[in-house]
Amino acid sequence: MKRKIIFSVIGFLALAFIVMQFFRPEKNDAKVTTDEIIFQLDIPAGVRKTIVASCYDCHSNQTQYPWYANIAPVSWMLANHVKEGKEKLNFSDWKNYSRRDQIGLLDEICEVVTNEEMPLKSYLLMHSNAILLEHQKKELCDWTSEAAATIMQNKE
Repeated sequence: MKRKIIFSVIGFLALAFIVMQFFRPEKNDAKVTTDEIIFQLDIPAGVRKTIVASCYDCHSNQTQYPWYANIAPVSWMLANHVKEGKEKLNFSDWKNYSRRDQIGLLDEICEVVTNEEMPLKSYLLMHSNAILLEHQKKELCDWTSEAAATIMQNKE
């Protein structure tokens, strides 16, 4: 009797897992536009590489999906992370932020990186290339400070 119940539960879970695969979230893979931060601000090559490697998957319209992103429920969790990340900061919509918001976001980038709040620890588990070394954090913070000062000076 116990065996029958165990096989029934396993069968139900297997069926549920299979059915979940038919419900996929929309991919976050839009084309690059001139609204991108990389076209709006002068970014040194090293800083640009750091931003793309450590931030772009969750904070732009160009997520690079790993193989496991095609398996539910992981695909749902990733879609939610990207949605939340883009709500806070979307590098692909940089041109559409007000000057004030841009300055605030630049300051916040340095703050969250310095405090090791970003990139998320869960992201770093699967993306070792996104781990920021101390010199990268310093370069990023130096650049965000310079970029904010430049934005303040440019009165359009």
